Amino acid sequence: MVYEARAGQTFLLGASTWRIEEITRDRVLVSPAPGLPGAVPFWKGEGVGRPYELGQKIGAASRELSALSEQKATERLRGEFHLDDRAAKNLLTFLREQERATGVVPSDRTIVIERFRDEIGDWRVCILSPFGGRVHAPWAMAIAARLREAHGIEAQSIWSDDGIALHFPESDVPPPTEDLMIDPGEVEDLVVAEVGDTALFGSRFRENAGRSLLIPRRRPGERTPLWQQRLKAQSLLQVARKYGSFPVILETYRECLQDVFDLPALRTLLQGLKTRDIDLVEVETQSASPYSASLLFDYIATYMYEDDTPPAERRAQALSLDRDLLRELLGQEELRDLLDADAVDEVERQLQGEPKTADQLHDKLRLRGDLRPDEYNLALAAPLLEERRALVVRIAGEERLIAVEDAGRYRDALGVMPPSGLPDVFLEGGPESLRQLVLRYAKGRGPFTTGQANDRFGRDVADVLIELERAEQLVRGELRPGGVEREWCDPDVLRRLRRASLAALRREVEPVDQEALARFLPSWHGVDRRASLREALVPLQALPLPVALWEAEVLPRRIPGYRPEHLDALTASGEVVWIGAGQDRVALYFREDASALGQVPAAPKPEGEEHDKIRAALAGALFWDELLAETGLEDAVALPALWDLVWAGEVTNDAWTPLRAARRFGTPKPERRPRRFSRRRVQGPTATAGRWSRTERLFTGAPDRRALAELLLERQGIVTRDGVRGEGIPGGYGAVYAELRALETLGLCRRGYFVEGLGGAQFALGGAVERLRELRDRDEGGDALVLAAADPAQPYGAALPWPRRAGARAARVAGAYLVSLGGEPVLYVERGGRSLVPLRDPEEEWLRPALVALVAHVRAGGAKRLAVERFDGEPVVDTDAMQLLVDAGFLAGPRRAVLRA
Repeated sequence: MVYEARAGQTFLLGASTWRIEEITRDRVLVSPAPGLPGAVPFWKGEGVGRPYELGQKIGAASRELSALSEQKATERLRGEFHLDDRAAKNLLTFLREQERATGVVPSDRTIVIERFRDEIGDWRVCILSPFGGRVHAPWAMAIAARLREAHGIEAQSIWSDDGIALHFPESDVPPPTEDLMIDPGEVEDLVVAEVGDTALFGSRFRENAGRSLLIPRRRPGERTPLWQQRLKAQSLLQVARKYGSFPVILETYRECLQDVFDLPALRTLLQGLKTRDIDLVEVETQSASPYSASLLFDYIATYMYEDDTPPAERRAQALSLDRDLLRELLGQEELRDLLDADAVDEVERQLQGEPKTADQLHDKLRLRGDLRPDEYNLALAAPLLEERRALVVRIAGEERLIAVEDAGRYRDALGVMPPSGLPDVFLEGGPESLRQLVLRYAKGRGPFTTGQANDRFGRDVADVLIELERAEQLVRGELRPGGVEREWCDPDVLRRLRRASLAALRREVEPVDQEALARFLPSWHGVDRRASLREALVPLQALPLPVALWEAEVLPRRIPGYRPEHLDALTASGEVVWIGAGQDRVALYFREDASALGQVPAAPKPEGEEHDKIRAALAGALFWDELLAETGLEDAVALPALWDLVWAGEVTNDAWTPLRAARRFGTPKPERRPRRFSRRRVQGPTATAGRWSRTERLFTGAPDRRALAELLLERQGIVTRDGVRGEGIPGGYGAVYAELRALETLGLCRRGYFVEGLGGAQFALGGAVERLRELRDRDEGGDALVLAAADPAQPYGAALPWPRRAGARAARVAGAYLVSLGGEPVLYVERGGRSLVPLRDPEEEWLRPALVALVAHVRAGGAKRLAVERFDGEPVVDTDAMQLLVDAGFLAGPRRAVLRA
């Protein structure tokens, strides 16, 4: 909205009044003007917010600019977005500062939840998102309702185009993330229940009441002061709330829920978060990041019309809303989310038909009405025109083909003059002509809008459509998938659409192939996406993995920029503990979860005098020198015995450093220094660093099978018999099956046949099933993936069997890699990288992209060096693969192909 202003005028900005002192070409100088009334309104508070589609574009641009170098990003901003140097520099600085503060920039693929304390010590939680106020406003209302219902917390919220800010003045800790992620199926009910108590509802009710002449002016031609309008509107609302079908209340709900809010887009966003198609990053900062700081200053949109909020006592009495009338008004019986887009297209093709002869084309004209030149075969129309069985007329400014029998109808309905010489029987029309033509139009296509019908007939046919709806010859609703307004449809056509969509849905719920599970698991685990260390470790608890694999592959693939000191900080604080699970294998636990999950199987309990002495000495946590003093053992005897107890799961350490030691069983040699207090000290990890303690205090009481079942659902998404067996859980699938069934009864998971060939008793989280089905069809481009063979996100050899061609050469061992294309395993890299095993018949078509992906993985730090000597059991230099290796980036040698990071 544009408002003309001039020097000397005053305007309102928030709660303050300002005077315009001077207006130049590129700036406006203002000064505070307390006590003066504002003459120029500040229109920002009335904006409905950024559209969802624009938010997607802004998010994509932010993501792409953040990934570019400074020079390339500046060039793009200047060329594509037409910014000058200063504006481009400021924008890039803003994005870089945000990335430094939270580790990631909010984008179309990432939502950031930032927690921090404000200047008075209260918790603030900011949901940073680019999707616009039309999405954020209802989301904030749903969160407020959920927090009040679940925890009795009255959260103060602010929303804008860039996110949601929540204030918790009386909370010691902020609420968990689960309470901020509303279920897509529940969000509409929460918003409907909440919106009636908002300032938005009050202001819209006031405007609607004014338009309805329910707030009369004192004198015609004079403006009623805003404060008087508010008082009168509040009084009217207090009376009207007793009548749930009061038209102005229903219209206000409709306006808020459809014109102001974008609930379909919000459901799409929440569904993406639920299925992990959109990343969710949680961070806790010392102070507000740049995005959050901007958000906290944006109070205007929420509080400018705060006086319109219904009085506090009305919060206890929800508006007595007639939900049936509101549902009818909003069209909540709609089928847009139920009809399948492909089924709609297929039914429309069947309705249009494909005439093969002139007679069939004539029948189509009689049944479906006029056709444009691009809608019929000109060769088939020629004999009809020659025999005067069809006519070419002008409708809506373009040529159309009609059956000669309909000449009278088109004349009476649309004013199309037929040619002379036609028999009188063909000139019969009547007052029902337009109605008949509109019905033919509806029977020949799927859902259509009023605008499309008007364009077809070259006149306004809205009244005819409404009459047909009243006669139950048409239905109206939100029907077409991806549509943005209500459409019309013939009832018989709609029944066909529902049957076709049901058939498509049945095909959709058919089990996916096993390759789809291989495409799903890396996405579910967050491989090559962005997560904090805590988020990555939660689903990986109680999972024994090789020591070297944790920091070489598992954590770096889930946490970009992973650094060992991050894990050291968690273990040193006691929040995370590691437990030995057999030779050179450890499992991680959060201390608070260890007792419920139980200890994983480990090496047999070692027996010996030195082991008993160490057990007796470790009544508390001891450093290495203290342990030697307590036991009286020599270094060479104590250290191997200590590590025997570690691999048996009896002893742990409060640091990860001993696991990094190159010589784990070698006793540290005293360092030679020229002086006692020489500033030289030993650097690097040693096998004796940190404090040693017994693990029995972590595992008190019997494990909770329910907790283990919930963890498996979170880790695997789709829990199958072979997947549980592959993790080596004691008791196998039977140990958790009863608990999984109990979780299904509680509605926390679903049971079904989701993946073909993995048994009928499969359990899954709802979001996992939807994500799995989205990945049913293989993406042919850009789907090469390299994973460590023992990574839990890699299902082959555990939940899925190895391909037959692998024989016994493929195994889930540390140091081995698997290259997959679209979820299909194609290349196995044996431990050490000396041999490549193709898992399908070698062909250049798939081998070249697989090798390119392998080279990219090594150069990104996935492995230090590959020296390939054999390919498919033969010397690599004697195979056709040698040239492909060289083309991909390997260096050719006399006996091997070498690749260094």
